[in-house]
Amino acid sequence: MQTSQADYFPILMQLILAVGFVTGTIFVSGKLGPKRNSLNKDKNFECGIESVGNARIPFSVKYFLVAILFVLFDVEVIFMYPWAVNFRAMGFEGLIKMGIFMFLLIVGFFYVMKKKGLEWE
Repeated sequence: MQTSQADYFPILMQLILAVGFVTGTIFVSGKLGPKRNSLNKDKNFECGIESVGNARIPFSVKYFLVAILFVLFDVEVIFMYPWAVNFRAMGFEGLIKMGIFMFLLIVGFFYVMKKKGLEWE
């Protein structure tokens, strides 16, 4: 299976189009959008409650645990997409490997559930 630089041209075009669209949208909305500044609009806003006290309070470890678990399981799901695309080419051996991968994913999920990592207090 040989690849050449021309095979990567559609990926490059999609990347350029995506970055160009995002940049263009932000630029155009900044130029065309309304600009009304007022004392009320420029205040700090967080859930409609005025900030009182020190902002340097520690966060619960559960917050970071949930964030890390989300990234972990999200990345594992991303690995399933190339497998699904190449499912026929990988054959039975690929099915076995994905079965092992899914088994480990489910074992990890049940471990997190047993340790009550996703429960809020």
